[in-house]
Amino acid sequence: MIILNSNSRVPLYLQIYEQFKEKIILEQISEGRKLPSTRALSTTLNVSRNTVENAYLQLCSEGYIEGKGGSGFIVLKLDYTIISKLKKEHSCSIEDLNKKLKKEHSTTTYKYDFRYGKLSAPDFPMRIWRKISNKSLASLTAEDMTSYSDRKGELELRIEIMKYLKKSRSVFCDVEQIIICTGFEYCLNLLCQLFRLDFDQIAMEDPGYIGARDIFMNNGYKVTPISLDKDGINLIELENCSAKILYLTPSHQFPTGLVMPIEKKLELLDWAIRKNGIIIEDDYDSELRYNSRPIPPIQSIASNENVVYIGTFSKVLSPSLRVNYMVLPEKWLDRYDKLFTKYQASVPLVQQRIIQQFMHLGHWDSHLRKICVANKRKHNILINTIHEVMGDKVVIHGKNAGLHILLELNNGLCEEEIIEKAKEYDVLVYPVSIFWISRDKYSNNMVLLGFGGMSEDEIISGIKILNEAWFNN
Repeated sequence: MIILNSNSRVPLYLQIYEQFKEKIILEQISEGRKLPSTRALSTTLNVSRNTVENAYLQLCSEGYIEGKGGSGFIVLKLDYTIISKLKKEHSCSIEDLNKKLKKEHSTTTYKYDFRYGKLSAPDFPMRIWRKISNKSLASLTAEDMTSYSDRKGELELRIEIMKYLKKSRSVFCDVEQIIICTGFEYCLNLLCQLFRLDFDQIAMEDPGYIGARDIFMNNGYKVTPISLDKDGINLIELENCSAKILYLTPSHQFPTGLVMPIEKKLELLDWAIRKNGIIIEDDYDSELRYNSRPIPPIQSIASNENVVYIGTFSKVLSPSLRVNYMVLPEKWLDRYDKLFTKYQASVPLVQQRIIQQFMHLGHWDSHLRKICVANKRKHNILINTIHEVMGDKVVIHGKNAGLHILLELNNGLCEEEIIEKAKEYDVLVYPVSIFWISRDKYSNNMVLLGFGGMSEDEIISGIKILNEAWFNN
């Protein structure tokens, strides 16, 4: 029996379709059985014949029934063994679903969370962002909404980025070299596909950014770890390995915070030229320097064809925007165009327009100045509080830049013990071991402290509590 609800938002033909479908799956209507004629069912249900026909046509298109001339609609054969197995695997009660959802969304929260990558909510320019967002939405035309945007990103946004890179990072490039991407992972995946025909191995700093390492490995590349000297990557190890692609973070090495001097950058460029190789330069937080000017990237040293430069909006504006960009050497543009000619822009048009206007109207430069001042103050409070409270019981690595430091403890605790003791005092700090490929070279007595998302008072209180947890317990 088919029961219809005329007050439901579900169209009548879909109600008929769903009920017949369920009856067929549950074997309440067996194989070979004839369904009521469209005329008879429409009379019984007091609906139009078209309504019944639409329901039957949907069942036909999905393979539950078939229409036979002169015989009406007949139920087709289904493999009920598979159906019953699938039903058993996927069936669960409402209570089970609620428990599952509760488990997925329940995370332990801590009073003080030194998480890296989180930015300060009060520092985001929400009023300006809303104003520009409204104007950008109002400026969209029907043509904009019914067309694909430029696959490399909106030209106006790429022009703004080009001007910014020239002025602030001394990166000189043509607008065609700039490609807008929806986050670092998407960007690196494109590069992996672009270079796959010529390379199968990539060298990277050890320790280094695990997100990049996983992307390279997931794309089938062999990842070769290269250890660090006091001024950056070990050039002798790099020279002796067979990799011809190098991924690194020279302006603020992640996670150690080392800054690569110009001499080593020149030697890296020489390595890339001799090997006919590629340097993938991740300039992830270059704007955040606190006691010196931003460090010029390798790409800025000379006009060359061996450096891919990657920048982002995630560390100073918003990680949730998922917008970054890369500057591709000219010699790779033809291949990029051939490989990705069918790829559409990965960042929504509206979002690109908002960022473009944000930069064009001068708000980006203003925000950078504001955010640098705010984070410098937090950084200095963090460093001074550690010195005052912990003294020579710890060693600080990677200060004067970015949104994190590494803290090395000299009290005999291993990394796991350091983290667990902090948790006991309602403070969350983060492991460093995950960034190592060759973990046997790691001292196993450090933690990572991010400070971008914390208030100044939280930083002070958090450090004092950590001192109690680690040294006075």
